[in-house]
Amino acid sequence: MASFKPLTAAYAALEAGKVMKPYKFERHEPGEEDVVFRLVCCGVCHTDLHFVKNDLGGSRYPLVPGHELAGVVTHVGSKVTKFKVGSKIGVGCFVDSCLDCAYCKQGDEQYCTKGMTMTYGFDKTYGRAGPADSGYTQGGYSSQMVINERFAIVVPDDYPLEKAGPVMCSAITMYDPLVHWGAGSGGKSVGIVGIGGLGVFGIKLAAALGNKVYAFTTNPSKVAKIKELGAEPIVSSDGEAMAAAANSLDLILDTVSAKHEMPPYVNLLKSDGTIVLLGLITEPLAFSPLPLVFGRRGIAGSLIAGIKVTQECMDLCAEKKIYQETQLVPCDKINEIFDKLESVNDTPVRYVLDIENTMPKPEDIPDLI
Repeated sequence: MASFKPLTAAYAALEAGKVMKPYKFERHEPGEEDVVFRLVCCGVCHTDLHFVKNDLGGSRYPLVPGHELAGVVTHVGSKVTKFKVGSKIGVGCFVDSCLDCAYCKQGDEQYCTKGMTMTYGFDKTYGRAGPADSGYTQGGYSSQMVINERFAIVVPDDYPLEKAGPVMCSAITMYDPLVHWGAGSGGKSVGIVGIGGLGVFGIKLAAALGNKVYAFTTNPSKVAKIKELGAEPIVSSDGEAMAAAANSLDLILDTVSAKHEMPPYVNLLKSDGTIVLLGLITEPLAFSPLPLVFGRRGIAGSLIAGIKVTQECMDLCAEKKIYQETQLVPCDKINEIFDKLESVNDTPVRYVLDIENTMPKPEDIPDLI
């Protein structure tokens, strides 16, 4: 591969806040195991907004968010074997890890004991996301990406790129706990709490794997949608319906990202059942240990998945034609999309930036002063 540093157009937060502006920068020079691809689109996750606003602390600016990248390969290094020019490719929430710890070796790079390198805003500690002295990672609200093939996902030819990005975030967030807690082979009773983007994908995946699915919502207007997806709806404020579901579920995937009551859901579990928390809740949750102790029930958490399982999820979605509901939007509407995400965070629709058709060219973006 010829020596070059891809000049990349992007939308970035130049300081903490919600205002995104056009920005340009150089990606690191690709190596022998690296792939360069042009972004066709990138999904917009609520986590992007958290990092832009520095809600979790530690954000660095300028910051280019985006961890639902989908595109087409334009260059491959001499040692690349998974991709060729013209291949569809995806990148999710992380772009490197140590590869030496026990978790990395078992395929759970997301739990790397030394810390995974996330797709944006993180130091390039291990060298596969670029030289350690080349700054921090920048994400997918951009025109080009350089990625070590070890951390890239093969997008099947017949899977739409507009739908591919969310598979590596919302879909894999639901798929990994389904498989880990025994619902990967079907035959389980699975509850999904919260019917936004994560919840809808969770219903589709749990059903496709052969499970009986129950969907819990605080919003009665979502009952029809839940039935349309093939799940049994339960309005969580309906005491009779909740009581009737007691001791009936093997697994509950809780997608709610705000503080909420746990006891009503603990009581729905069978003995040996587990609630898995998936929402990024920064406040403590209150629950009594008694229903856990007397029912041998558990509460756990889960975060995305490693590369191998993410590829499995992508392949399943392609095989079963499981898609996120998406809305393609121009890049210059990103600030409006952030406003919507901040005011309403339970929509089943994933906004996806139309990078290919609406990202400015680098030469049309002025240098930062």
